[in-house]
Amino acid sequence: MLHNTKAVIFDLDGSLVDSMWIWKDIDRAYFAKFGLSLPEDLQSKIEGLSFTETAYYFKNHFPFPDSVEQMQKTWNEMAWDKYLHEVPMKKGVLQFLSYCKKRNIPLGIATSNSRELVEAVMHAHQLDDYFSCIMTSKEVPKGKPAPDIYLKVASGLHVAPKDCLVFEDIVPGIMAGKAAGMKVCAVEDDYSLYQTQEKKEKADYYIHDFYDIELI
Repeated sequence: MLHNTKAVIFDLDGSLVDSMWIWKDIDRAYFAKFGLSLPEDLQSKIEGLSFTETAYYFKNHFPFPDSVEQMQKTWNEMAWDKYLHEVPMKKGVLQFLSYCKKRNIPLGIATSNSRELVEAVMHAHQLDDYFSCIMTSKEVPKGKPAPDIYLKVASGLHVAPKDCLVFEDIVPGIMAGKAAGMKVCAVEDDYSLYQTQEKKEKADYYIHDFYDIELI
């Protein structure tokens, strides 16, 4: 997996940190705030959308009085404390980050989440020294599964896309990495277990956790 890899790029939620579980709770609480029930198929509808794209989806499909900007502000406030105190790193990832740093392999993050919550994760786990380029889908024309964000991070790391290895936990993210011309490793996550077979088919590699990686 690491052969000829000159840069490693991580998706955040479900790939670098174990955080996917909090969003259903936040969505349910947000819907309940306005007397609405959480649709069963909501996650499949918004999967891969950026933070802002998700807000627009909510605004266009449900009778929420909040503006798109207010929605994002509320979600950040609801998630902030959880990201600081309740969201753990994926198993083995810190050792893998240290391995890459020792070998001068540059690291980046390409996330559909908000920059505020990325910063919360960086602070909570003291990760600032590991990552030299962090981009959110809000900073590119199209979110995942479009390749835009991965191409922008590769550019920021000054590494050709073909020399990048991506870690992703959901199908739209895997598709984004592959569309960017990168190697992609699918990461197992409870949230996307139902996608396991499709993830294995679309990705170049599959790991249960970062301890599965054979370090060379």
